[in-house]
Amino acid sequence: MKITQAEFIISAVKPHQYPEDALPEIALAGRSNVGKSSLINKLILRKNLARTSSQPGKTQQLNYYRVNDAIYLVDFPGYGYAKVSKTQRVLFGEMIERYIQGREQLKLQLLVIDIRHEPSEQDQQMYKWLKHYEIPTCIVVTKADKIPKSKWDKHMKMVKKTLETDPRDSVVLFSSELGIGREQLWDIINEAIAT
Repeated sequence: MKITQAEFIISAVKPHQYPEDALPEIALAGRSNVGKSSLINKLILRKNLARTSSQPGKTQQLNYYRVNDAIYLVDFPGYGYAKVSKTQRVLFGEMIERYIQGREQLKLQLLVIDIRHEPSEQDQQMYKWLKHYEIPTCIVVTKADKIPKSKWDKHMKMVKKTLETDPRDSVVLFSSELGIGREQLWDIINEAIAT
């Protein structure tokens, strides 16, 4: 996918803040520190449009990025970060649930998993929840550059087994450092938008 334009639009908390131009939306969910911002930056070939942080739990709203005036990438707050208060976690959960259940523009949900770790209980819950609501989902397994290539297959199998992935859902190996999976992921996104 040729990127001609990409910009940050808004950090939204409530539905009335969501953009109203009816462009298709691709949302990203995953644990804090799983590499969602790096994934967005690699997809749009920008160094730091989505701000990466060494401090997990930075994203606290739904961050909207408009790409080529054709789609939005919507970055969710990371889950599973201990320093966020219990009240805040409940609010995040409600905000994400409201978005996923009610957003007609949502064409595809990317569930982002770190290849180095077995999917957490929260990853598993998120996946089951997406399946329950019949949200089209693609699992993106990031940080492939952090483990030897010889272990990729083994780790990908572990992710699929732990999540009990639906065979209809794509699972993409991704590395923001090496660019692995970028074209494949754009193909999946474009297909989701076209349906």
